[in-house]
Amino acid sequence: MSSMRASGTARVVLVTGVSRPLGARVATALQADPGIERVIGVDTVPPTTTLGRTEFVRVDIRTPSIAKVIASAEVDTVVHLNLVTSSTGARAPMKEINVIGTMQLLAACQRSPHMRKLVVRSSAAVYGSSPRDPAVFTEDDEPVEAPSSGYAKDAVEVEGYVRGLMRRRSDLTVSLLRFANFIGLGVDSPLTRYFRMPVVLTVLGFDPRLQFVHLDDGVEVLRRMAVEEHPGTYNVAGDGVLLLSQAIRRAGRPTLALPAQAVATIGDMGRRFAGWSGYSAELQRWLTYGRVLDTSKLAAELTWRPKYSTEAAFADYVLAERPDGDPPLTVIDRLADVVGGIRR
Repeated sequence: MSSMRASGTARVVLVTGVSRPLGARVATALQADPGIERVIGVDTVPPTTTLGRTEFVRVDIRTPSIAKVIASAEVDTVVHLNLVTSSTGARAPMKEINVIGTMQLLAACQRSPHMRKLVVRSSAAVYGSSPRDPAVFTEDDEPVEAPSSGYAKDAVEVEGYVRGLMRRRSDLTVSLLRFANFIGLGVDSPLTRYFRMPVVLTVLGFDPRLQFVHLDDGVEVLRRMAVEEHPGTYNVAGDGVLLLSQAIRRAGRPTLALPAQAVATIGDMGRRFAGWSGYSAELQRWLTYGRVLDTSKLAAELTWRPKYSTEAAFADYVLAERPDGDPPLTVIDRLADVVGGIRR
């Protein structure tokens, strides 16, 4: 196990994706550390919440401008959170931010003589979802079926570029975190949108095991990785699991179980007509086969366990949700029409 040496000198930390809830909260947590001299938050749009003493810089990490920010501020620690998990528009811009943006950022880190630490938010999606998966994934396990599309494929590419940087800059402390699905107040993701569907679709004959990580616990892990020395790759998830059926019941949503192809068809119709953005093929695979992570390596490294178990994290999410009321009749009608057409 690596040492837990906390920072004893003033440092300059740069946080990407600071306009999103996770980035804003991580920046806020880091600026409270007296050992950190400056916290710089970057994103393409200004944050909607106040960031205290965090300095916001409007910059696109896909451009060489990010290198100028890192060099001029003498940044020594980068916390990379600017990864897009879903998009309501074309796929290309999402991939550019995730992959091209990461490439530019890592190139800037490689060139900077001041850099000493990199923390990267990755995803458990790199393991894929397959009926032949192991019961529990450790950090050393390879995916049975490698992700071939969407955010999961981007995450695999991002990890590859991070490993390349580690080979070129062996002096850097690099922490790569494979998070389970975030859940909590303010989280907007394909998962939370799924649980807000007027009728929650499930795949007939499947009830997968799911894991979640509460936003509070995610922030704490990222904070500790930034201010302490924990090189390596770590799974991050709340303890325990929930079955999909349990989660849906606790969310108080009506369900409709259909064959896999029917769910895919309705998901596509929902994206086009009802605004259910983010319902992708990779999400459907996860909601069919599930995925469970072994987090013992992280617990041993940090001598810490998440405050929220998977069950408690989901309960807190349900408590915080404020339903907008019954879904519009037109949405229900569209869903009923599609279902009726499939069944006929």
